[in-house]
This record gives sequence, structure tokens and C-alpha cells, in this order.
Amino acid sequence: MTTRTVTWTQSNARTLARQGLDEPLTVTPAAITSAMLAAQAQVLSAAELSVALRLGGGVTRTAVSDALWTEGSLVKTYGPRGTIHLLARDDLPMWTGALTSIPDSALRMPEAVGLTAARTEQIIAAIADALTDVHLTTDELTEAIVTRTGPWAGDLVMEAFQGKWPRWRQVTHLAAHRGVLAFAPNKGRRVAYTNPLTTPMEQREALGRLVVRYLGAYGPATSGHFARWLAAPQGWARQTFASLAGEGRIEPVRYEGDTAWVAAGDGEFPEGGPRGVRLLPYFDAYAIASQPRDLLFPGPARERALAGGQAGNYPVVLVDGTVAGVWHLKRSRKRIAVTVEPIGAALDRTATRAELSAQVERVAQVLESRATLTVGTVLVGPHA
Repeated sequence: MTTRTVTWTQSNARTLARQGLDEPLTVTPAAITSAMLAAQAQVLSAAELSVALRLGGGVTRTAVSDALWTEGSLVKTYGPRGTIHLLARDDLPMWTGALTSIPDSALRMPEAVGLTAARTEQIIAAIADALTDVHLTTDELTEAIVTRTGPWAGDLVMEAFQGKWPRWRQVTHLAAHRGVLAFAPNKGRRVAYTNPLTTPMEQREALGRLVVRYLGAYGPATSGHFARWLAAPQGWARQTFASLAGEGRIEPVRYEGDTAWVAAGDGEFPEGGPRGVRLLPYFDAYAIASQPRDLLFPGPARERALAGGQAGNYPVVLVDGTVAGVWHLKRSRKRIAVTVEPIGAALDRTATRAELSAQVERVAQVLESRATLTVGTVLVGPHA
């Protein structure tokens, strides 16, 4: 059987269409987040913008916030790469099953700081119990864990930004990946947590589903692309893809001179390339997950829009599916001032500038503000 060839342009067009970046989709915030797989949310306002920009019908950030904190169809928790993400609640069983299947490659804590396997399980059980049906701040959760385990869990032994954290904090990501910890609405300015009450899917099935979903959202892709996106070991990812290929769940294609993979039966791609201008905020899923990165960030865009090779640290302007600028917004009450810095000549066309202005207005609509646009140099550095 002849292996089909897929170009970057075709892949790019399909990814944009499936995520509402070609034409906005009339679906829920949870559904579009699921289509993205996850929305990175270490800057929550950026995640709200990322989701809402993909939705039609004049949806604003309020709809995303309501889905998160009122309806509960979105969950804020630790997702891929150990970073904070918005995930669709219906996807939590898959995510928790898949994330716990990744081999542990974390640096080990010194003996005086670290936890035994038994004590780790004690803390996980304590977190699950303490957070069931309640919202607790970090201090309140520390007290609840210590009550259920012992003072050792609260010992201030972990180096932190301005002091030390209690010992149990090294289990935070694992507790989230086990499905017993997620973020709750802040209590004032204090971060709060709750138990999302999800049962992780069996690991092998969860991982298989995640790979298939990833390839549907961002494929064709190699196992290396998947490993980098998930911050997982390359060898483990290769074995995972080989196993799924053997089961007939994924199939090979030729993609930009390499062998890559698509989900079985999902090998149709548009013939034409993407068109139009889009503004993507900090840490947008498309900018982070789309590969090959040197085609998404061509030529000088790589130097200007990637921070040390890392995507997402700058908001980017897409023209016909590739990065053609960076941008920044400054908020002042109900107004936003947007500065766009072009990279290359893609934004020089009159029609393209008109599309850019329309996109700025859409950003303002999402943020429930009025906007001004300046084309010039963005002086703000990359987000950490």
C-alpha cells in the first residue's frame, strides 16, 4: 500500500478548521477546549481569550469563566507538561489515566526533603479526603493533610520563591494527575483547591485515546512531536506509537520528508491552504502543539516570536496559518491598547490590515472592552 503524502499546508489548514481558527465554531467552551485537547492557563485570562476566540456568536470571556466556575464543564488543573491547563471535565478520566502512565522522570528530592512511596500514598489519600465537597486554601489544605497524616507532611522543607513550602507540596502535580486535586475559585486573593471527583481511565486505554485525539487535533505528527508536547520520554513515546500502530489505531503518512502518523481512518486533508489573520494569546495551544515548528515560525519569526526556542511566551499574529507578528495588549478599565509588531511583509497588504483590525475588535469583544490598534514595536519581553 502506498503511503499517503501530507504537506504542512494541508495539516495546518485542517488543524485551524477543527479548532475554530479558520471559522469560529458554534459549540460550547468545553467542546472547543476538548478540540484543542487543553488550554494552557498559567495566565487564566489568556486561556479564556484562547477559548473564546474560537467560538462564534459573540462569545466573551464570561462564558468561559462560567463554564469553569459555575457550570463546571471546564476544570482548571495540572495537565500536560506539568503546567496549569483548562480541561473539559468530560475528558478528565482520559487525562488522569494518560498522565499517570508517563514514566516518572522528575529529579529526586534530597532524602531529608523527599517522600517514601508509602508516605506519598498517605498524602494522596489525605488530599482526596480533605478536598471532597469543599474548597480549601493552601494553608487550610496543609492543616487538613497534617491532621490526617502527621506533622512530617507539613514540615517546611521545600525551597520556594520567598521562603519554604510544606513537604506535601511536592505531591501537588501527582494528586492532580490522580484526579483528586483541581483548582477551585480563589478565596479572595488566595488560591483554593477542590477534589474534581473523577475516576481515571485505565492507563493503556487512556493513553491510546489521547494519542488518537492528539493526532486528530495536530496530526500528522511523529512520536517525538507527541513526546515534546507532553514533556514525556522520547523512547516511551516511540514504544507507545509502535504499539498503537500494531493495533491498527494509527497509520503512517509521509509528512514534510519524514514518516509521521494520523489516527486510523482520519487521513483526509483539505487541498487548499489556510487563509486569514488571527491573533493568538500567550500559550495558545495551536502555537505550542503545531509541528514542525520551523514552518509555523518561518525565518525571522523564529528569532522574534520564540523565547529560546519555546513557543507560547509571546502572543502571535497568524497570517494564512503561519506566524507573521507578535502583539501585546494593555488594559485600562474598559479599554485595551493593542500593539502589533509585524515580522516580514505579510501584514503589509491593505486587505490583511483590515482583517487585523477586525481581529483586534474581536479580542476587545471577548474581553468586553473597546480597543485601539497601533502597528509598531512590541517592547514587552516574553512571559516567563
